[in-house]
Amino acid sequence: MTPTAKAVPGSKLLSPDNHALILIDYQSQMSFATHSIDAITLRNNAGLIARAAASFKVPTILTTVAEKSFSGPMFEEVTAAFPGQALLDRTSMNTWEDAAVIKQVNAIGKPRLVFGGLWTSVCIVGPVLSAIEQGYEAYVITDACGDVSAEAHHRAMERMLQAGAVPMTSLQYLLELQRDWARTETYESTTGIAKVYGGAYGLGIIYAKTMFHAQGG
Repeated sequence: MTPTAKAVPGSKLLSPDNHALILIDYQSQMSFATHSIDAITLRNNAGLIARAAASFKVPTILTTVAEKSFSGPMFEEVTAAFPGQALLDRTSMNTWEDAAVIKQVNAIGKPRLVFGGLWTSVCIVGPVLSAIEQGYEAYVITDACGDVSAEAHHRAMERMLQAGAVPMTSLQYLLELQRDWARTETYESTTGIAKVYGGAYGLGIIYAKTMFHAQGG
């Protein structure tokens, strides 16, 4: 039987109100040994998803490990998007084993979680596999994660995908939240974020707006 198409989004797409974002250990010490992605791109992509979540008011958890004693501060590209928000500092490598983080997850109460952070094979694998086992849907922003080698990053991603995690990219995250240029209330914010953090796509937006006064919708 041929299905009947309907002009409605699929249930697997992200929207601002159907998930929470968890950003893990974007800190100096981990970034020094990250070689699967260059530091500039990593910081840019982390800033992109942080700004996207803040713009769309996505509930977001920011967590660090041994911030004061070893790992250093979280990237300013991330924290600047959430001024005044407390960072949840941990001792556990697996974020999911930290009681304060889990308290926040339960308080937010979203069944779908999106993850980004360093390193993919430690800081992301642990909570993603743990969350999936406890019944959550887990998405991983692959180009906002990094590891000590490309091999480590890819094997970690394969392990999570085998368990049911959903991969996506940072620009995809922003545009999936917008999803319709007729949503005028977030159009300027979305294109503004893309202009700063969207690479060549952002340059295209600057060009279109400057040369042709392009507008959404």
